[in-house]
Amino acid sequence: MGVRLDGARDAGAAKHDGSARWTCAVVNNMPDAAFCATERQFVGLLAAGSGNETVAVTRYAVAGVPRGERIQARIAAEYSPLDDIFSNPPDLLVVTGSNPIEYRIEDEPYWSDLHGLLKWSSENVQAMVLSCLSAHAALAVFDGVERTTLPAKCTGVFAQQADPIHPLVAGFYGSVVLPHSRLNAVPREAVVDAGYSVALQSDEVGWSVVTKTVGQAEVVLVQAHPEYDPSSLVREYARDVRRYAGHEQDQLPRLPLDCVTGPDWDRLRRLHRRILRGERDSALVAAFPFDEVCHRAPWPWRGAAQRLYTNLFDTISKRSA
Repeated sequence: MGVRLDGARDAGAAKHDGSARWTCAVVNNMPDAAFCATERQFVGLLAAGSGNETVAVTRYAVAGVPRGERIQARIAAEYSPLDDIFSNPPDLLVVTGSNPIEYRIEDEPYWSDLHGLLKWSSENVQAMVLSCLSAHAALAVFDGVERTTLPAKCTGVFAQQADPIHPLVAGFYGSVVLPHSRLNAVPREAVVDAGYSVALQSDEVGWSVVTKTVGQAEVVLVQAHPEYDPSSLVREYARDVRRYAGHEQDQLPRLPLDCVTGPDWDRLRRLHRRILRGERDSALVAAFPFDEVCHRAPWPWRGAAQRLYTNLFDTISKRSA
């Protein structure tokens, strides 16, 4: 039970042979450095959410994201051409975020493919989960709502408020937190005015999960990152601070809020203060035990993330009944 990773030739078969309860297409648009981790994270959530049932997953990637030889080879060996999805509509479409390059989302090199995929999916799949940049793309495509660039990166773990009557957060009890990591945003008022229901939101950083029916699809927009591993935010910070210390980028890194706890948080804050005071020193950063800190990072959003996907599969089942 759980996830079965299928190739393109198998994508339609699972619906007919009864071997899988659901079929899912995962479109991975992340850059090379995060490509494999992102696949693992989303596939892990699909496996957790499907419980005792099997979900057959076929993987796709859009053209336009710069690729090195290693990831190109993996895509060629394990991923299916994006055009194949149109002949084998899945029950669920998952589209990851991507590294924003252009100020206008419509100027991203893969915009045409992403725009076409979203429009087609609204009439051909039961549900869509669209993460971060892809969520902002959907708001532009379906609702004409534009994202805005934040004055500083939104990054950290933030407390959430759940709508007690929203089906995607059924069974959520106690405190709920989710990680955010993004350079852009769409205000809560804009998504509500566009007809979306807010399932999860944060007083500090806005909405995290909203939903609306578009065409025949239940569209789930996720501005947070429930798929993240416990160490994802720390590793992002380590990458950014190394680039800054090595003069690869001049923008000051942002320390993700509450990404770790206890002494590790104190150590990260001390390092960050030294960087902000002007110690742009690669040796200082290299000496910091990021791997140890990552190993101890907590995972307080794991239960909520798994429950979110369990509820998502319940929603798909009810829609197709």
